[in-house]
Amino acid sequence: MSTIRTNLQAVQGHIAEAAQSASRSPDTVCLLAVSKTCPAQTVIEAARAGQHAFGENYEQEAIRKMQQIREMAPDLRLEWHFIGPIQSNKTRGIATHFDWVHTIDRERIARRLSEQRPETLPPLNVCLQVNISNEDSKSGIDEKGLFELAKTVSNLPRLKLRGLMAIPEPEDEPEKQHEPFRRLKNLYNQMRKAGYDLDTLSMGMTADMDAAIAEGATIVRIGTAIFGARN
Repeated sequence: MSTIRTNLQAVQGHIAEAAQSASRSPDTVCLLAVSKTCPAQTVIEAARAGQHAFGENYEQEAIRKMQQIREMAPDLRLEWHFIGPIQSNKTRGIATHFDWVHTIDRERIARRLSEQRPETLPPLNVCLQVNISNEDSKSGIDEKGLFELAKTVSNLPRLKLRGLMAIPEPEDEPEKQHEPFRRLKNLYNQMRKAGYDLDTLSMGMTADMDAAIAEGATIVRIGTAIFGARN
């Protein structure tokens, strides 16, 4: 059995245990395999082991990889999520090639993605990235501007607002890991009460997935535990 297949099984088992500990069904948590910097063959290996959704941070690298995978394994039908910061000159490629974008944090980017999403494709599924730890170095909108951005995005014709995403400041203590995820879930609940039809909380990575799942994550973004450490 390959290392990637073994790792995927271990991560899925870990997700199931964390979900059950939180009195949740494991089926309510989707594993997003973060494949940035991984070659096409590695993604194909993970896909052959049953993984369907993959997350990429870099537009040009991802598009090249998608093309290579189409050539090497034309039978595969994968779901691609963009999870990196978005530059204005990269929006067309992202709008054209991805199924999801997790990192919308300003109106200009949202409008460009909507305008550039091909009419032949379904609306682009999007999450709003919240700077939940208020870090100067992190992308994401602050909590005060969230509802205004949500109103704008929800009215753009080629986008479908699905939920919220965050990358909290790293914490080693498990209890401290819970707090930012709890705040994001509270914002999510407030938005649902305000009438937004949300169903997605994209939060949690290899080091803090247990806390994220306990606080309601529906997508966990896992790279290292599947593919190993990368530069």
